[in-house]
Amino acid sequence: MLLCIDIGNTNTVLATFDGEQIVHSWRVKTDARNTADELGLMFRGLLAGDNVEITGVAACSTVPAALRSLRTMLSRYYGGLPAVVVEPGVRTGVQLAIDNPKEVGADRVVNTLAAHALYGGPAIVVDFGTSTNFDAISARGEFLGGVLAPGIEISVEALAARAAQLRKVELIKPARIIGKNTVECLQSGVVYGFAGQVDGVVNRMIEELGGVTAVIATGGLAPVVISECATITHHEPMITLIGLRMVYERNVSA
Repeated sequence: MLLCIDIGNTNTVLATFDGEQIVHSWRVKTDARNTADELGLMFRGLLAGDNVEITGVAACSTVPAALRSLRTMLSRYYGGLPAVVVEPGVRTGVQLAIDNPKEVGADRVVNTLAAHALYGGPAIVVDFGTSTNFDAISARGEFLGGVLAPGIEISVEALAARAAQLRKVELIKPARIIGKNTVECLQSGVVYGFAGQVDGVVNRMIEELGGVTAVIATGGLAPVVISECATITHHEPMITLIGLRMVYERNVSA
């Protein structure tokens, strides 16, 4: 089976593929301080728990320190297997139609590849992670750029840290939009505030693109708000891992 690894700023998501089918998946907390050996032991432990035999690895990371440990871990623990780490020089098939292609995170590149393959284009991917990323994809599958906004969780943490009488709350939809207590007020602000942000940004992007075939939500925090987003048409939580599988096939199976 192919193991795909996406190391983000907050969470690391892994999945195994048998062909195009996802067989196993895991989500763990990212710690940029983890050494290559700690990563290797963690991944091997997860795989051993489900008795998984790996035939290849595809990976990407937006965390430079974790990326260094990841490369060392792959050579040390999976050195006999074909491995692809998405970085400059790796064939993705995605043209980066922006000012400085080196600035684009690998996750946004593979999201573009998977979104265009699954839904066509023009399209928009909204990735609810540490930051909320809005990625614009052309009809030909080019990455056109996008919008970066503070993520849901870090916004809530910042508010709790800076306001003496406010605190972190469970990120769920409240019973009503007009909160009757502090917790409900905060939850309402998070859910409906971010949903309004998403719809506002996406509608402006759609206008600039001249229409889209799909608006795809992904990321660990997507379920918090997408039910209240009028512009989201699809939810694909594994889009980055699907894109990694496609990149692997382009570079190893060719």
